[in-house]
Amino acid sequence: MKIFFIGIGGISMSGLAMICKNLGWEVEGSDREDSNVIHQLEKKGIKVYIGHNKDHITSDIDKVVFTAAVKQDNEEIVKTKELGIELVERSVFLGSIMEEYENSVAIAGTHGKTTTTSMITLIFDKADKHPTSLIGGMFKNIGGNVEIGSSDIFISEACEYVDSFLQFFPKVAVITNIEEDHLDYFEDLAQIKSSFLKFANQVKNDGFVIANGDDENVKDTLKDCKKKVYYYGFKDDNDFVINNLKYDDLGYPIFDIVYSKDGALIDSYKLSVFGRHNVYNSVAAIVSAYILDIEKESIQKAIEKFTGVGRRFEYIGEKEGVRVFDDYAHHPTEIKSTLEAIKSLKKNRFFSIFQPHTYTRTKALFKDFVECFDETDIVIFADIYAAREPNDETVSSSMLCDEVNRRGKDAYYFDSFEKIVKFLHENANDGDIIFTIGAGDVYKIGKMYLNQ
Repeated sequence: MKIFFIGIGGISMSGLAMICKNLGWEVEGSDREDSNVIHQLEKKGIKVYIGHNKDHITSDIDKVVFTAAVKQDNEEIVKTKELGIELVERSVFLGSIMEEYENSVAIAGTHGKTTTTSMITLIFDKADKHPTSLIGGMFKNIGGNVEIGSSDIFISEACEYVDSFLQFFPKVAVITNIEEDHLDYFEDLAQIKSSFLKFANQVKNDGFVIANGDDENVKDTLKDCKKKVYYYGFKDDNDFVINNLKYDDLGYPIFDIVYSKDGALIDSYKLSVFGRHNVYNSVAAIVSAYILDIEKESIQKAIEKFTGVGRRFEYIGEKEGVRVFDDYAHHPTEIKSTLEAIKSLKKNRFFSIFQPHTYTRTKALFKDFVECFDETDIVIFADIYAAREPNDETVSSSMLCDEVNRRGKDAYYFDSFEKIVKFLHENANDGDIIFTIGAGDVYKIGKMYLNQ
């Protein structure tokens, strides 16, 4: 089979392309611009066109896969339809691949999907289970965002945007949390919860759901779930209870997990990543592996060796005593969790550089964004990263900056990365921390600062 991916440079699409190449298919694709991901694909023998052109779609192609971000008037999609070639949306295609694996694990939730998916992957790797994994970020332990395994185990993120995860029918569904997000698609939280319930009920009959029982939205959503649900969290009414949480001298969490039904200690665990939010992520992964009969020793070793995923509390470098970190956080709750975790790092002052992601999200959660930077000393706002959206002049980073200043925080807005880097060079001193935050290209600022 010959298959063509429109938007092949995307984190999920590139992984699917790799999987198809490994299955022996002839794979091609196109993307708007060049990237390191494109170079990795080309090294695997996958032909990639930079830019979209109808001439890329030829009659010998059997199937064309596209992402929800690609509009239907894209000339490659139009040509596909003209030639009568099968046209498949990414999530539908991913769901069909997942069906080929007996033991599929799909990780959903507003936050923590990539980290939890990576943790589960590492656990199964350490247990020599040889999974195939598709991760929404670069995970150095597998050398990228996809791992090709040799078993019947398939591990993947399951994103709720445009109800993509409703194309999946996994054996195990993990739900890390549920909050308002993607309000350019969902009407409100009620609709989001309805979609998550449908996803949970699509678990195979011999499967189960693993869910954060401390999250009230999750508990309310799953009260009508028809499948077996295992809850985890700090509260005593969960099936798996987190106990005795403390932090070592470096700020890394240490905790126990107890099975509440008989009070038995499952085991003690130590993390090598910061933050209470990562305790939740790790316990989701631990419980998933435990219920799937992975031996506890493999789980323990893997969890302790996990040091993070690209763009998730990632250390970028240091210059003249100023340390630079980066995080993909783009929702107020994620930002708060990330900034809370910073407390464990010794520092002088803390500079947060935030690039809001999409006008819709910024407008819908404006008040929450204004209130989520209390843990930082200096806040710097870059322009909104529009992604798939047209310009909306009714909301801006400048407006966010003004409101944060009114809360008494030291906040600044700059209309270019160059101006932000200049400000950092003039103001950051030995012992300070710079943290770039956002789902767009804000990470470039840290690299610019270090390289100038």
